[in-house]
Amino acid sequence: MTTSDWIALGIPGAWRRSIVFHPDDRGDFGELWRDSRSAGLVAPPVPGRMVQANLSRSRPRVLRGMHLHRRQSDLWVIVEGHAFIALVDVRPVIDGTGVQAVITIDVGPGDSLYLPAGVAHGLYARDPLTLVYLTTNEYDGTDDVGFRWDDPALDVAWPDRAPILSPRDSAAPSLAALVAQLRGASDPQDGTDRSSRQAY
Repeated sequence: MTTSDWIALGIPGAWRRSIVFHPDDRGDFGELWRDSRSAGLVAPPVPGRMVQANLSRSRPRVLRGMHLHRRQSDLWVIVEGHAFIALVDVRPVIDGTGVQAVITIDVGPGDSLYLPAGVAHGLYARDPLTLVYLTTNEYDGTDDVGFRWDDPALDVAWPDRAPILSPRDSAAPSLAALVAQLRGASDPQDGTDRSSRQAY
């Protein structure tokens, strides 16, 4: 690491920081991302440079996820609202080297998360939520897969057992089914992926 403001989350490659805001009589200012402070966050082969920025807004009680990428890392910045976040490290299960690690955290305005490829993520909006997220790949849908938010194998204590879901999240497969699919997919570095193309 080249900076002390990122805090490890307990899943390799996943980090959290609180943005430092500098107020004056006009409002305030804070840095969302600086390349020179990202060395040590990014593990090869995923490039560290962010190439796309997105804005996501969620109504209260919306749950998005769980989903993951094999070739892309995300930087999430909470702009407004509060969210319950679940992270699942699927990499050891896909590789056959161990079991998944699961952590949950609460985040609010000014919180930032760095989520590496292979770490599934989902969020529940406790109130109106605005999320800015930057990605290391431009979106084309080929590297975006997911599994059931309420998979009993994970036992995530979501705040709501009947959240608002997209049709895709409602029909997502189990984690075990997704792992079997990913084990049969092509190498994530060869530029192709036989998993289904779906928009998040």
